[in-house]
Amino acid sequence: MAKKRRPQTAAAAPAGVADGGNYPVVGARQPCPCGSGRRYKACHGRAAAQAATELVRRPFEGLPGEADWVALRELVPAATARLTLKEGLPEGVPAVTLATVLPMAWPALRRDNGEVMLGLQNDTASGDLSRDLADTLVRALAAEPGTPVDAGRADPQGPRLQDLLDLDAPFEPEVHSGFEFWLNGDEQPAGEVAASLESANAAVIPTARLAGVEGAYWCEAPEKNHLRWVMPHPEEQLLDALARLHAAGASSLGEPRGATGGDGSRLVGSFRAHGLTVPVWDLPSGMTAEDCEKPAAAFAERLAEALSVTAPLTAEERRARSGLTNRQVTLH
Repeated sequence: MAKKRRPQTAAAAPAGVADGGNYPVVGARQPCPCGSGRRYKACHGRAAAQAATELVRRPFEGLPGEADWVALRELVPAATARLTLKEGLPEGVPAVTLATVLPMAWPALRRDNGEVMLGLQNDTASGDLSRDLADTLVRALAAEPGTPVDAGRADPQGPRLQDLLDLDAPFEPEVHSGFEFWLNGDEQPAGEVAASLESANAAVIPTARLAGVEGAYWCEAPEKNHLRWVMPHPEEQLLDALARLHAAGASSLGEPRGATGGDGSRLVGSFRAHGLTVPVWDLPSGMTAEDCEKPAAAFAERLAEALSVTAPLTAEERRARSGLTNRQVTLH
């Protein structure tokens, strides 16, 4: 489903002056809560605007399963994952579920039964995706059951996901073949939800998460299958390691047999997304996610060895690295 930009809304300013100089976020043309008499945008809003535009390169850093967070944000059409709050669930909220996309691209939804669903693939108002998602989550926890939650403008000093979530709890995504997870049990969609569900299901590319390695997702594209593997290693170190393997004919998923492995896979480039690098392999059309498990585990071992090498790249390895860099696309 295509991402949909929502209008930004300003939080209402509470009465009185905030203590300690930490003033609430209000509309740009509203009087500044500090009492100066100037408009917010010309007073304390300047610092808030600067904080809002500063890009956090790795918004999911420090969260369990950072690679999977990036994959669900950028690569996976339909998936969910249960979230565990650091302070436990509020009364009346039986569960909090992260979803790649929600109906009509809602940022969040409070179901009739009180469950909160947080949408991940939405445009956000600032350069800190983690803070924007945390703001949406906080508002969803307080929303009336049965209502969607619109986009807002997070306080630049507000909490981030790293502050709200239990960092010791596992992050275990479940990939779905469609968006029926929007519905409760035998619920039948109607109106806009039904139209949104039909449109979203029609655009889904079959995707599966590999069980044996972290952050790797197989997908069935119209012409050929792909494996897209989100890796947490520092980008420069990872590109060096991939170049060493490529120059040695060991960058395919299969046994090292030249640039193309015995299984027909081929490393074709990489994405850059939210501070992590995502190598991409072309796969034969008949190669399933299950077929990728053993080759991916074997590649992970070769990569670990290549990552441990600190010697300068050879001329052939530098050429391989240049080729990989030229085929890199930035998603965010």
